[in-house]
Amino acid sequence: MLALSCSSREQREVDVYAIRHGETAWSLSGQHTGTTDIPLTDNGRRLAERLAPVLARKAFALVLVSPRQRARETCELAHLGARAVIDPDLAEWNYGEYEGLTSQQIRERAPGWLLFRDGCPGGETPGDVGARADRVIARVRDVDGNVALFAHGHILRVLGARWIALPASAAQHFLLDTGTLCVLGHYQEIPAIKIWNGPLL
Repeated sequence: MLALSCSSREQREVDVYAIRHGETAWSLSGQHTGTTDIPLTDNGRRLAERLAPVLARKAFALVLVSPRQRARETCELAHLGARAVIDPDLAEWNYGEYEGLTSQQIRERAPGWLLFRDGCPGGETPGDVGARADRVIARVRDVDGNVALFAHGHILRVLGARWIALPASAAQHFLLDTGTLCVLGHYQEIPAIKIWNGPLL
């Protein structure tokens, strides 16, 4: 596993703005949306547009975005699309055989199933997604300045857990709505969470 504590070189005030994409039809219905590439709803686009004035107040040294349409569209509507670099490690969890199913439907097949403990047959395990989150964190730590990440609910929950050196399974304790903003930073040299699941008022 990646060592997530900061060296003395990294003891600088750098924030990571982690943004979950706006609403989609499947986020409304509760269907697991991993590799399926669907657009934002009208309401999702409105949520994404509300990000623009908030993020305009910050200077970003790097903007990373998931390859999925819903994340890229959110980034574009937030007026950071022209600077964005696609990072495949920010793609949503690969749900394998559970793609497109709701949690209730999955539990009818596999009673007691928990994503962050059990993963998905034919898809990714928590360890797989944790390794991707660690690679994103390593990339972010090499940047001298603020970073914006546009991605998805479950990968960002794992990234938040790994940012503070918790296992990927701890992401089950981090709820995250669509169209919200999280800010990851530091308490002195210790990785910390400044804002989580912050609505845009």
